[in-house]
Amino acid sequence: MTQAFHSSGDVIADRRAGYARLLAEDKDHAAAADLMEQALELVPDWAAGWDLLGSYHEKAGNVSGAISAWRHLEALDDNGLFGAELKLAAHGAGRAGEGTAVSYVEALFDQYAPQFEAALVDKLGYRVPEMLDAMLNEEMSRQGIDGFAQALDLGCGTGLMGEKLRGKVGFLEGIDLSAAMIAETARKGIYDRLDKAELVEFLSHRSGTADLVTAADVFIYCGALPPVLSAVVPAMQPGGMLAFSLEAHDGEEPVFLRASLRYAHGVAATRDALVVAGLEVLRFETAVLRMDRGQPITGILVVARKPPVELTAANDHGEDGGHVAA
Repeated sequence: MTQAFHSSGDVIADRRAGYARLLAEDKDHAAAADLMEQALELVPDWAAGWDLLGSYHEKAGNVSGAISAWRHLEALDDNGLFGAELKLAAHGAGRAGEGTAVSYVEALFDQYAPQFEAALVDKLGYRVPEMLDAMLNEEMSRQGIDGFAQALDLGCGTGLMGEKLRGKVGFLEGIDLSAAMIAETARKGIYDRLDKAELVEFLSHRSGTADLVTAADVFIYCGALPPVLSAVVPAMQPGGMLAFSLEAHDGEEPVFLRASLRYAHGVAATRDALVVAGLEVLRFETAVLRMDRGQPITGILVVARKPPVELTAANDHGEDGGHVAA
């Protein structure tokens, strides 16, 4: 998905870009790229134009042309709005920065918000909230849990996960980078509180308050999992539960950036990260999360628990190697 059209300030260039868009809609991406190149001869500093040119080259199978366009874009896109760094990294022409590309993700979902549910649920068969909710319900039943006092729904979007949680949570808080997404979900009246924030920064100000944290298709934009878990776990109460999804890959790399600009996480590396974070894995499943460009996207669904008694607290009470000192 490309960012919303931004005018070049030149009528002729905008007209050529408009014709290029029509050609792209007819799947003639090579011709669309030719027209965009003509437009950019008139306005060489037009960042949105270079973004479109890169997209058309990529869809035409001209990866070198796409990389060249994104190199121009990178030089113009100081705030990272168009994700040039990510696009280059995903095609082996650079390296993505650490953590979430905040400006890119925020702009992406601000644009996506009005049609988010129709595109994701109706067209792509997105079922992550339903699957995570079913797993949570099973664990609640197994452990005799009636409900949760306070939950954080990270990357709440338009409230698809929140709708599933509402009946079992006393105080439900949603967090999202996108103001447009928050505006969409606010209309539904699902959450007791909504916050516009980057999740790691948000969690740094929370300490042991949540007995449930959810993140449905959120960490796929965050890169490496350990830093995210390092932020999440301190925000949880002892005994609190964490439910989240990831896109999966079977390789040895802990994480890599796909051409979709979403991160895929290794199955073994994800298990290891959970253990290192001090979490008890309750459920760990792989499943098809949705379709993307006609192909099924396999992911990981996790329900984990923060130990009911902190190890540090146990050690303070005289435990040594798992045994209480006499």
